[in-house]
Amino acid sequence: MARRALAAVWPFVKGCATGTVLGMTFVDQCASVVPVDGASMYPTLDAQQGERALVEKRCLYRYDLSRGDVVVFRSPRNHHELLVKRLIALPGDWIQVPENQEILQIPQGHCWVEGDNAGISMDSRFYGPEIV
Repeated sequence: MARRALAAVWPFVKGCATGTVLGMTFVDQCASVVPVDGASMYPTLDAQQGERALVEKRCLYRYDLSRGDVVVFRSPRNHHELLVKRLIALPGDWIQVPENQEILQIPQGHCWVEGDNAGISMDSRFYGPEIV
């Protein structure tokens, strides 16, 4: 009797196990979950609520970045730290830096990112244009 029950359930268990392994491999290679740290993206992303962002890992040459996209990148000061910011300007765009009224053109291979909570965000206004 136990063998019959096992034989009946085995295809289901096997399918679940295979799906779990494939799903974990897909998520590891194509996407990751990034915890939101700090308040630089508040109110869009709220670290106080323990929010996390599901980030799609794509090669930049296959993805058309647009102004307004929320992007995740490695900190220029600490390459072990991931930062979450909003894309403000793309290569070739002209921007005016609010703090000092400086007008500059974003160089090729770079972009300008800022946090939604500008008063406390460490972003391109602090680091300069980010490398794309």
